[in-house]
Amino acid sequence: MDARGRDPDSSGNSLAVAGSIGEARRMVTAGAAAGIVAVALGLVLTPGPNMMYLVSRSITQGRRAGLVSLLGVAAGFGVYLAAATAGLAVVFTAVPAAHLVLTVTGAAYLLYLAWQAVWPGGTNVFVPAHVESDSTRRLFTMGLVTNLLNPKIAVLYVALLPQFVDPARGSVALQSLTLGALQIAVALTVNGLIVLSAGSLAAFLGRRPSWLRVQRYLMGTVLAALAVRLLTDRARPA
Repeated sequence: MDARGRDPDSSGNSLAVAGSIGEARRMVTAGAAAGIVAVALGLVLTPGPNMMYLVSRSITQGRRAGLVSLLGVAAGFGVYLAAATAGLAVVFTAVPAAHLVLTVTGAAYLLYLAWQAVWPGGTNVFVPAHVESDSTRRLFTMGLVTNLLNPKIAVLYVALLPQFVDPARGSVALQSLTLGALQIAVALTVNGLIVLSAGSLAAFLGRRPSWLRVQRYLMGTVLAALAVRLLTDRARPA
């Protein structure tokens, strides 16, 4: 303790954290932040394993079950973010050409998701399959496993997030951590709103099937536009 009763170590740690946050803000441009938010919104609003699982749980077992499942999904995001933060710096340093490969892979996957969104036989996530009631522990575990096995999330962290990281601006790991945190915030906010309103949304869309078609075509257009942006953006070195 110093003369004012403060812990010097605690003050030092706070300054270090504040310094890291400030450094991350300088390295991540507004364009990169906006880009990852757009990608995150496009992916989270496109029906996939996470959305189908959360909606099914929320409608058949209640909002609490949906929120517990969402905590498991959040833990899955944390695992992916930790792996991406640890590995991307090594990939960029050892294999610079990997940036081009990741760009093409990410764009191709976005185009695939866009086709899935507008495909006439696409799945209606708000007509969920019946699921049995499960314990809190199992709900969390299933949310975690569903997210870890979700190919959309795997490709997001392996092929899409790196497109918004610029090695020339500083620490790749810190940029990845910052951008990943933005993606997780968007995904959890949207999924949380879906969980809380799943029953009402299902009833509303059940009476208005045309709204589902509008949603699917809108998401398909957004995803296709993001794919084109990735392929034509020369702002970041490949």
